[in-house]
Amino acid sequence: MSDEPQQRSQGWAPREPEAGPRQAPASAAGRPTGPRTGPQTGPQSGLPSGPEAEPPSGQPSGPGTPGTKRNPQQRPKRKQRPKRTGLRRLVPTWRMLLGTILGAVLLLTGLFALGYFLVRIPSANASAIKQSNVYLYADGTQLARDGDVNRENVSLAQISKDAQHATLAAEDRDFYSESAIDPKAMIRAAWNTVTGKGRQSGSTITQQYVKNYYLGQEQTVTRKVKEFFISIKLDREKSKDDILEGYLNTSYYGRNAYGIQASAQAYYGVNARDLTVGQGAYLAALLNAPSAYDVIAHPENKAAALARWNYVLDGMVKQKWLTRAARDRVAFPTPRQAKGSAGLSGQRGYLVQAVNDYLISNRILDEDTLTRGGYRVTTTLQKSKQDAFVRAVNDQVMDQLDKKDRKPDTYVRAGGVAIDPSSGKVLAMYGGIDYTKQYVNNATRRDYQVGSTFKPFVFASAVQNGSVTQDGRTITPNTVYDGTDQRPVQGWSGGSYAPENEDGASYGDISVRTATDRSVNSVYAQMAVDAGPARVEKTAVALGLPADTPDLTASPSIALGPATASVLDMTEAYATLANHGSHGTYTLVAKVTKDGAEDVRLPVQETRQVVSREAADTTTSMLQSVVDGGTGQAAQDAGRPAAGKTGTAEEDTAAWFAGYTPELATVVSVMGQDPETGAHKSLYGALGQGRVNGGGYPAQIWAQFTQDALDGTEASDFDLQLQPGAEEPDDTEYDPGDPAATGGQDTAGTTDGGQDGTGTQGGANGSRPSSGNGRTPGRTTARPHTGPHGRTDGGTGASGTTTTGGTTTGGTTRSPTNGGGATGGATEGWPTGTTAGLDPLSGLTSRRH
Repeated sequence: MSDEPQQRSQGWAPREPEAGPRQAPASAAGRPTGPRTGPQTGPQSGLPSGPEAEPPSGQPSGPGTPGTKRNPQQRPKRKQRPKRTGLRRLVPTWRMLLGTILGAVLLLTGLFALGYFLVRIPSANASAIKQSNVYLYADGTQLARDGDVNRENVSLAQISKDAQHATLAAEDRDFYSESAIDPKAMIRAAWNTVTGKGRQSGSTITQQYVKNYYLGQEQTVTRKVKEFFISIKLDREKSKDDILEGYLNTSYYGRNAYGIQASAQAYYGVNARDLTVGQGAYLAALLNAPSAYDVIAHPENKAAALARWNYVLDGMVKQKWLTRAARDRVAFPTPRQAKGSAGLSGQRGYLVQAVNDYLISNRILDEDTLTRGGYRVTTTLQKSKQDAFVRAVNDQVMDQLDKKDRKPDTYVRAGGVAIDPSSGKVLAMYGGIDYTKQYVNNATRRDYQVGSTFKPFVFASAVQNGSVTQDGRTITPNTVYDGTDQRPVQGWSGGSYAPENEDGASYGDISVRTATDRSVNSVYAQMAVDAGPARVEKTAVALGLPADTPDLTASPSIALGPATASVLDMTEAYATLANHGSHGTYTLVAKVTKDGAEDVRLPVQETRQVVSREAADTTTSMLQSVVDGGTGQAAQDAGRPAAGKTGTAEEDTAAWFAGYTPELATVVSVMGQDPETGAHKSLYGALGQGRVNGGGYPAQIWAQFTQDALDGTEASDFDLQLQPGAEEPDDTEYDPGDPAATGGQDTAGTTDGGQDGTGTQGGANGSRPSSGNGRTPGRTTARPHTGPHGRTDGGTGASGTTTTGGTTTGGTTRSPTNGGGATGGATEGWPTGTTAGLDPLSGLTSRRH
């Protein structure tokens, strides 16, 4: 045998020496010793795994066992990653995120390139030349067609630098340094719109110019996409000066003025090259809300317009286009009085203006879209009633004016609105003598105090909330209050407040019904505290007054009517009372179509019970007494059951009558305004009268219009459900010798508001014929009528007093009460207090009711 080591017959390959402790030697039987209990394979054992690890048949397995073979090339299996479970399955991996981002980038890049090459800059659109809008009465007959476009293009060199800089400060301060689009502004505007902060523009001046000149005003995704790409292309092909010039020549500024040259003439009577810093800043402010910021057409919005004007000037300072010292010297440039389009003369312009305001404020159409034209608007206005309103104002007021010999007659203005209480439809509106002569719509303006026409809202709130007096008595029409002049209100923690009654008259203990007939301020100021001024304000808003009505503040003075709601606002609120406390927002529009075919969606008119029927109906019962025997007796000329309230603004700048029948709610106001400056003016001496108050000319207009408007319809009585304890008592009588029974409040001893130089209006010794205001026992309020306006003159007793009878009203019997007229008939009060708005307790100076 050779001395060299022989290879074993089993074919074992030589093994490399292993590091570490060696395995203990196997036993003779081939079984391993130690802790191992079975065959070992894999990398740790040094034996092959798998089929090759099986020993030959009949041989024991184990280390050192002949016949086993190890594959040195076989690698160990990698440990598998555990599967993602639970919420982890929803979290994308970094590979998925990266892939998604890269895919999105590639897709957007492709879409951008495709859009850029496909969208071309078009020619000027047809909308750049405005079409007409057509306005129709409810029966389809034409009301008006708006006029031609007022536009005159000028070069950029013909526009003052101050006006250019003001526009940039208002609309796009980085116009010259930034690109045609502003992604951050677009995202911010979209977010504000989605989150309910209102629709806002994220457009640059370039985008706005593209929209004005090349596209349209419709709010669609397609238009936005086109605007995006055209703006980018336009920015590459035209200079910034060319774009700014185009924008200034195509923008709408209100007053039917397109372009800055036309607007400079419309608002200031100057050319665009002569615009000052202040004027340019105001025109730039108008771009944000053209009609709303016209401080002549909407004086109630002056605060908002001033805020925007100041924003523009501050922006000019920030951009170093204006020094701080120069900015401080700029005074607000009040625009001149507007002149309406000749094609909108008479009432047409007022009605078109009101309809447009309705469409814009209700977001049916935005102003830019509407002014481009092509719309056919069917209104709710009825031509017969519209004509009746004009006749009533002319007959009772306008035809009586002598503007040559009586300067106060040049101040006289009138506004009126009539609404169907059951539907909320505006049936007629009187805006002024002529839109081309008096541009401001007197029916929709919000700058005259409503006076005592607000008092019914105080009483309705008290009934609605079950309010009680300071000593715990439930407030009803028969609740007795102290009517002493300048009586300090009780229970108010805001400080001392003691409103003055007319002429300083003290009434002593007086019922709420009688205090309403005579508009006793001391009673209603206390009632406002008893009901809670905040609750009174809430009730007024629920009935129909806008929540942002100027001077509508929660204090005792709220009862005296310092709020400056519009005639339309007040009509909506009184219509709610007439509709038994169910309120539906007024509507002026029945249908809108585009280019004669496409219907524009209108908001759904919904009604809801805002005060209980008992609260509304009991208030109506009180207001019937005002017409029957209080300050509103002239309203009896309508010849129908009526409820209403008179009111007069401080210093006699406005006189109101707000009233309704079961079928029609109407409010009329006669106002005083300087025709040149627009300043409020007192009506003292107008129409040859010492004073003009709500019980005089406004009530007379109301009566004639109501009679004519309802001519041919059967008179119906009020169907009332009164609060417990609201029925009239049987044992209350007037004492004709009592100063408290002398026909309500007035000043200087005049009667019925001093409707002529001697304090008389149609009656002897200063008394107005009672016209049957004292109810005859057993007679319903639907009176027979005679005379020029359906008036039946009842008999007068001593000193002008009248008898008072029971009346059946909607099944409720009303017993005799102290509601009859006394010496002087119907008059209004005139308390004196602090100027409204100076503090939470502000009263009214020289106010009559």
